Amino acid sequence: MPEILNKVPASIQKKILIVDDLHPAFAQAAEKLGYTCTIDASFTREKTLSVIADYEGLAIRTKFQVDQEIIDAAPKLRFIARAGAGMDNIDEIYADKRSIACINAPEGNSDAVGEHAVGLLLSLMNNFRKADIEIRNGIWDREGNRGYELKGKTVGIIGYGHMGKSFAQKLSGFGVEVIAYDKYKTGFSDKFAREVSMEEIVRLSNVISFHIPLTPETKGMVDDEYLFHFRKPIFLLNTSRGEIAKVQAILNGIKSGKILGAGLDVLETEKFPSLAEQSWFEELKSSGRVLLTPHIAGWTFDSYRKISEVLAEKLKNLEFKV
Repeated sequence: MPEILNKVPASIQKKILIVDDLHPAFAQAAEKLGYTCTIDASFTREKTLSVIADYEGLAIRTKFQVDQEIIDAAPKLRFIARAGAGMDNIDEIYADKRSIACINAPEGNSDAVGEHAVGLLLSLMNNFRKADIEIRNGIWDREGNRGYELKGKTVGIIGYGHMGKSFAQKLSGFGVEVIAYDKYKTGFSDKFAREVSMEEIVRLSNVISFHIPLTPETKGMVDDEYLFHFRKPIFLLNTSRGEIAKVQAILNGIKSGKILGAGLDVLETEKFPSLAEQSWFEELKSSGRVLLTPHIAGWTFDSYRKISEVLAEKLKNLEFKV
């Protein structure tokens, strides 16, 4: 049953529908602002469509696409709160036409993403997974698990928003040169990274890490042609959105020696059984040069709380603007 937080007289109540698992900090803060919250992570799209007309706010994680149909079914809707960073499951253009504010919380899980990316990179460069499996199977192979050091390497970051900058910050003690490219901003060089062109990224990088949103422009951008231009063998990380990188192109890069190892927190197709049905899945699964995690780079016990706290603060600021 939905949980109702209600301490405001019905005549002045504003209502938020929370259809995903959010830390209680968001609902508690919303209540102090005069909202009553319906909290039910079991809500389906169909159930949401049937009740959304009564709500001023909608809070989600990755439940479903908040598209024109849902927005049109919500004449009172004033804001959509995305508990996370990416906004690709919200039709922001249509929401803007309806004067509906869209808020997210990249500040809440940027540390988690930065740390996860570092973990993937160190594991790849030092064969942690391979060595662990071998020892458990009675194999003690020091030479076959010789690794690489980060110090002296050049790390190229694509996208220098909250996530890209967090990764750069986490690398600051490793003695690496961090360079970054962002198509949508300039003048962002700081003590953690130096702004460069894409040509410099592909010419200089030993490591490449993607921290960009999924848009029509970025979908499928990492393909065979894109990877062909890199001058050095690279370690590749993707903790952003799976659909920006074609898995088969990454596997092709590994086979050709262009990619030394790939750390993938996200994939073009995620979750089973759909993942197992992909033409590239068996090759991906059997590759000893790929480290996989199930879209958890930004999902920690700490970020679960921080995301809701950031959203709550943004909701407060939104209220002050009205």
